[in-house]
Amino acid sequence: MAQILHNNGYQHTDQPENAQVLIVNTCGFIGPAKEESMNALQELASNKNSDQILIAAGCLSQRYGSAITKEISGIDGIIGTRRWMDIVDITDKMRKRKSNKTLYHLPDVPHVGKDEKGALRVAIQGSSAYLKIADGCRRPCAFCAIPLIKGSHISRPIDQIIEEAQHLQSIGTQEIILISQDTTDYGHDIGIKNGLAMLLKKLVRAVPEVPWIRIMYAYPGYVTNELIETISTYPQILPYLDMPLQHGNKSMLRRMKRPANLNWVYDTVNQMREKIPNLAIRTTFIVGYPGETEDEFQDLLNFVEDLQFDRLGAFQFSYESQTTSAPLGDPVSKKTKKDRFERLMHLQQNISLNNNQRFIGKNLDVLIEGYDNGISIGRSYRDAPEIDGTVIIEGNLPIGQISNIQITGAMTYDLSGIPSTTQNINLI
Repeated sequence: MAQILHNNGYQHTDQPENAQVLIVNTCGFIGPAKEESMNALQELASNKNSDQILIAAGCLSQRYGSAITKEISGIDGIIGTRRWMDIVDITDKMRKRKSNKTLYHLPDVPHVGKDEKGALRVAIQGSSAYLKIADGCRRPCAFCAIPLIKGSHISRPIDQIIEEAQHLQSIGTQEIILISQDTTDYGHDIGIKNGLAMLLKKLVRAVPEVPWIRIMYAYPGYVTNELIETISTYPQILPYLDMPLQHGNKSMLRRMKRPANLNWVYDTVNQMREKIPNLAIRTTFIVGYPGETEDEFQDLLNFVEDLQFDRLGAFQFSYESQTTSAPLGDPVSKKTKKDRFERLMHLQQNISLNNNQRFIGKNLDVLIEGYDNGISIGRSYRDAPEIDGTVIIEGNLPIGQISNIQITGAMTYDLSGIPSTTQNINLI
């Protein structure tokens, strides 16, 4: 939206009081994110001037529409996820309007629009960039509101993705992170089998100067042999896979409407580890889902102990209206959820520390993201931005470059090290 606005003459300001148009890109996925979005809207609505326009955009707007304006007065416009590319038209209409009536732009369309009006679907953070390959989701997960918010899965055109990746290469991007609600479903809606593997093969040829390509949000059961072979064949594709599994008990997974074939998980993880040296696997689990018993939770702990994931995130179940799990309510107490969350993360802390200790004495390539007072911070192939660990290095190394680091220490989630040579150290 910012790109489209800029291309149509709008300029960005970091100071809300200087803006003519205030836009909050909201999240409507889980309770804490919704609360944060509502707080941001409330703060701006309370402080805005009479000649300023406040727009609530994004997921919360798509999902709840007029309910937001009933709770917060002073919102001038609502635009959802399906037609975000209409932001200029909506903004222009509101600036020209003569009444104070809230303008709603929530057309009843089945999926996110493809006419992106020249916007690059990338988010650049330093030398890394997220590249959106698809939008929406067709999976039936009982706890998830994403299909309600984004609509069904729709793949972006291959040529467009390649063009955007080449743009990222031209500006020196070192890491491209492929994202969508389900990257392994890429191509399904346009008749391409093994679409993610095919896309990856095209990408490595199209952007040979981008050293790292990372895959996020793989769906269990759709990590195919061809995808595994593709990751193992091309050095550009990092030996890292994010595959949210959500639970380790079959009955729980069935109630969640998730793939419940745990034998597939064991077999596939073992296969990937055999074929992809030093593979790092990240996953995510939910604790406290309605009806989760202590025995079922213990199965999750056993599952995690068996598979020794490199990276693990966990959420305490968040009740979401309109999802298929909504009739189940939220019967597991907050105390029980918190206890199970802490037990799961305590187990993972030990696993993570043991995994990290395996790298002491070895060398890792690390993308440097900053330095201060003689200490540099970066990430290895095992670390996705913001959610995984870091590597802490002695010396001021060039930001935005990949340096070879000798690992000298291991902590629960992070590593420490020194440059394998002193040639790259900035002594200024």
